[in-house]
Amino acid sequence: MSRKIVVDFDLCEANAVCMDVAPELFKVDEEDNLHVLLEQVPEDLADKADKAARMCPRQAITVIDE
Repeated sequence: MSRKIVVDFDLCEANAVCMDVAPELFKVDEEDNLHVLLEQVPEDLADKADKAARMCPRQAITVIDE
């Protein structure tokens, strides 16, 4: 089973909490735009992806099973 990161960009305020938790998965650029670096979550980063989703102040990140 694979896991995928889904971001609701209408909710996202690019607070960069996700980037602090999982810089391998998320990046906020100079214009305050969030970029998902790895949409498909590698197994070794699953815990970080879940934590980033939980820590998001706007609850804009979801990690789904595919």
